[in-house]
Amino acid sequence: MRRFFNNKGAVVSLVILVILVVAIIIGPWLSSYTIEQTDWSAIFSAPSGQHFFGTDELGRDLFVRAMAGGRVTLYVGFVATFVSIVIGILYGATAGFIGGKVDGAMMRIVDVLYSLPFLFFVILLMTFFGRNFILMFIAIGTISWLDMARIVRGQTLSLKSKEFIEAAYASGVSQFSIIIRHIVPNLLGVVVVYATLTVPTVILTAAFLSFLGLGVQAPMTSLGVLVNSGAQNMTIAWWSLAFPGAALALILYCFNFIGDGLRDALDPKGH
Repeated sequence: MRRFFNNKGAVVSLVILVILVVAIIIGPWLSSYTIEQTDWSAIFSAPSGQHFFGTDELGRDLFVRAMAGGRVTLYVGFVATFVSIVIGILYGATAGFIGGKVDGAMMRIVDVLYSLPFLFFVILLMTFFGRNFILMFIAIGTISWLDMARIVRGQTLSLKSKEFIEAAYASGVSQFSIIIRHIVPNLLGVVVVYATLTVPTVILTAAFLSFLGLGVQAPMTSLGVLVNSGAQNMTIAWWSLAFPGAALALILYCFNFIGDGLRDALDPKGH
């Protein structure tokens, strides 16, 4: 904690991220507008005291829509990252600890999933099941845990030869118990650092899908959807792109700086 808080960039990013999360949660309550409410007399209205971020092509308040889009964006980022962490840790730790043919077979499955064209897979899901918010988690989840599994496997290979693992073997502890009680806790440092770096990757992937029209659908919105809409209208209303784009970029920068700070704080070689 001391090393982390000595990193000014990480601390500032953490403070900004907390402020952003609080604003995203309580922000819509500060406005009298709803996410779908239209004001036909204020189409493409510039930022003002009435509309903090201006309005879009339908006269909807961009402040409320940006806050609601931020909620969806963070929700996708946190949930998809949590799922990738759980799957990646269990899969990678099991493969690395058991080793041999089991490890080889499990890693070949990872290689096959890596080879799947991501956009083709998403379009295929949309074709068979229609556009659904849950499909975004499925699509992102198929790729987000693969890196985690490889990292955890590599760490597990170095951990399983340690003395405390051999002592657990000698005491008659089962393989599953060794993985859960001894391997996984010793991976938490690496996992925490990688998780903070996975969140912005997942958010950026979700924003990319939304930008292509394959992500969140109306009446819901996300920062990616708002950026897509703002890019189409930026010559008429610069604020429709500037504010959602700035919010998305700020969230991504904060998570990356926090991840760098945690990596430096948890790296025993650097201290």
